[in-house]
Amino acid sequence: MASVHESLYFNPMMTNGVVHANVFGIKDWVTPYKIAVLVLLNEMGRTGEGAVSLMERRRLNQLLLPLLQGPDITLSKLYKLIEESCPQLANSVQIRIKLMAEGELKDMEQFFDDLSDSFSGTEPEVHKTSVVGLFLRHMILAYSKLSFSQVFKLYTALQQYFQNGEKKTVEDADMELTSREEGERKMEKEELDVSIREEEVSCSGPLSQKQAEFFLSQQASLLKNDETKALTPASLQKELNNLLKFNPDFAEAHYLSYLNNLRVQDVFSSTHSLLHYFDRLILTGAESKSNGEEGYGRSLRYAALNLAALHCRFGHYQQAELALQEAIRIAQESNDHVCLQHCLSWLYVLGQKRSDSYVLLEHSVKKAVHFGLPYLASLGIQSLVQQRAFAGKTANKLMDALKDSDLLHWKHSLSELIDISIAQKTAIWRLYGRSTMALQQAQMLLSMNSLESVNAGVQQNNTESFAVALCHLAELHAEQGCFAAASEVLKHLKERFPPNSQHAQLWMLCDQKIQFDRAMNDGKYHLADSLVTGITALNSIEGVYRKAVVLQAQNQMSEAHQLLQKLLIHCQKIRNTEMVISVLLSVAELYWRSSSPTIALPVLLQALALSKEYRLQYLASETVLNLAFAQECGAYYYVVHVGDKASQTCRSAEKSQNEGLPLWAAGVGVCSATMFLFQLILGIPEQALSLLHMAIEPILADGAVLDKGRAMFLVAKCQVASAASYDPLKKAEALEAAIENLNEAKNYFAKVDCKEQIRDVVYFQARLYHTLGRTQERNRCAMLFRQLHQELPSHGVPLINHL
Repeated sequence: MASVHESLYFNPMMTNGVVHANVFGIKDWVTPYKIAVLVLLNEMGRTGEGAVSLMERRRLNQLLLPLLQGPDITLSKLYKLIEESCPQLANSVQIRIKLMAEGELKDMEQFFDDLSDSFSGTEPEVHKTSVVGLFLRHMILAYSKLSFSQVFKLYTALQQYFQNGEKKTVEDADMELTSREEGERKMEKEELDVSIREEEVSCSGPLSQKQAEFFLSQQASLLKNDETKALTPASLQKELNNLLKFNPDFAEAHYLSYLNNLRVQDVFSSTHSLLHYFDRLILTGAESKSNGEEGYGRSLRYAALNLAALHCRFGHYQQAELALQEAIRIAQESNDHVCLQHCLSWLYVLGQKRSDSYVLLEHSVKKAVHFGLPYLASLGIQSLVQQRAFAGKTANKLMDALKDSDLLHWKHSLSELIDISIAQKTAIWRLYGRSTMALQQAQMLLSMNSLESVNAGVQQNNTESFAVALCHLAELHAEQGCFAAASEVLKHLKERFPPNSQHAQLWMLCDQKIQFDRAMNDGKYHLADSLVTGITALNSIEGVYRKAVVLQAQNQMSEAHQLLQKLLIHCQKIRNTEMVISVLLSVAELYWRSSSPTIALPVLLQALALSKEYRLQYLASETVLNLAFAQECGAYYYVVHVGDKASQTCRSAEKSQNEGLPLWAAGVGVCSATMFLFQLILGIPEQALSLLHMAIEPILADGAVLDKGRAMFLVAKCQVASAASYDPLKKAEALEAAIENLNEAKNYFAKVDCKEQIRDVVYFQARLYHTLGRTQERNRCAMLFRQLHQELPSHGVPLINHL
């Protein structure tokens, strides 16, 4: 589960998507691009209402605001934008600019003189206080202040601007003609958008105050909600450096530079930009003007808080703790309860591995509610739910707590936290082994995000919650053998979150794990081994575990055992219970494959006890299946040494079952699993089969296809064992039923292309067909077994020896 405290980073630039930029003295001036916009406005005023349709005028009005506020763009791009809204007006604008650029200087002077007529008359074309009116007045005033030499330079720049635009238009026409002739229409929409953005950046010069405010607001909003539509990290940094070159004290540009460096995980540059932001904020006096003398202290304590968050993000926990202590000290001196609540939340993040961290978190939630901070209160509740899920609390209590958190979200319109809450529910249901519920929650999140739009027409579907939900969908489809659907989901993830985005590592890890599982199922261990490096780079614990699995499959048992033991100690230390159980299952499998099944049984029982203690139902059922496989190798030894004590415990479990208590309640799961072993060994396979049906129910309902196949394979083996004492007619029926279950198991294994398990199934089927005297089916299964056995590497102790 992704950390829910990633949203705690302080962003002073953003208030409802608006950047509070400093007034840094750069006023509006006339540029060739702005002259072209003025020509567009003049032509719109001169064009009668009948010449332009209502829809075209509406599109033109929507186009005006970005043109007025945004950076300068090339003339060819401006023509395209106008033509998309109103082709007739685009032609008029092009002719007007051409006449002005190819004419004389007096044509441009006459144009600015005529602009004042827009405000004359009883019903003027433009109101002076409107957005367009203010822009016209600013341009007229800026032009009137120019000297003659500056006017001449402006006219020369206009001519060059026009010539470049005409050259670009001709090149685009030739390129389009060539592409039509060759039939090459493979350019993606995203590539076209990137080229346009690069063109805008290269064209823009020094930005005015309004352009800088609009640019920073737009890019900050895109980085938060839809990073793919923002400028690339290199282009954005180039534009910010250009902005800071003209005004180094522009504090908000430093903060956007800090956010941009976080995208590429550049710790040095991000720290440098963050410190510069707060230094400039104090030097310009922006905080003190709005908050009095208290503003200086506020900047200092939030600077320390953000520095702590930055160090925590990069894993520098000691530096983060020192910065957090400084922020707490300054906040206590200033009696700033809001800052102290942020500090308290980050204290939990730094100390969440301690056993008493939940006390700190509960205190944080109470204080946040007391001071009216619903955002922090909700994050605290969700962190508390996450912690208690790992501690093994029941799902109904966790969902009730998340329901209370959702009430806060809807009451205060915290849409971002609604997404985090649904992603949290998806992860909790997967942790408890309820894949159907997890799939439902993930679909709900995707549907909600597709309907909610934010500023500038951006869909808020590129957040971390969206990435987590899509990764869960990809893994769930892969577990069911739907690899084509999983590939489509991953393809969509790669489009939404390019490799340079901050959440790309989520789908990278998901993709590597799916490829690893497919390679292992297909018996391509060398390919799986090559994927371990990428998994380790993204998640060291997962990488070590997968490396041990590969070594075990390659019969390098001693090396695999050493890795698993080290990983087990580490996971027990950091309290990663889910991985501890997975490691125990791998250790047990290693033992019984190394002809030491008697050592594997206590390990499996330990895994079963942990899975029941932490209510990991799916892992508990999977452990029962592993116990069933292991008992075939040497459970007799286990009966001889601990038979009396275990039999007594199992009789207690059977008594609880007779009294109507659930088998999986209060530790009875361990007893029932042991009872299953005794029943199968002591000659009562019918009862063992009935108990196995209860154990595999969660797997058949919510399990992966591979585990379903293993479960059905085990059911068939129990049916064969129970048929040993039947009369010939009834025995033949039981064997036919076992063959049907084997066919079902083989279909499951075929979905995930698990050739090793298919080999074992067809071997068992051949034996059963031979017993029934069905020679043709026996020969078919034997031939298939021989093909697979020659293709696949054999283990030191093949599974077929245990059948």
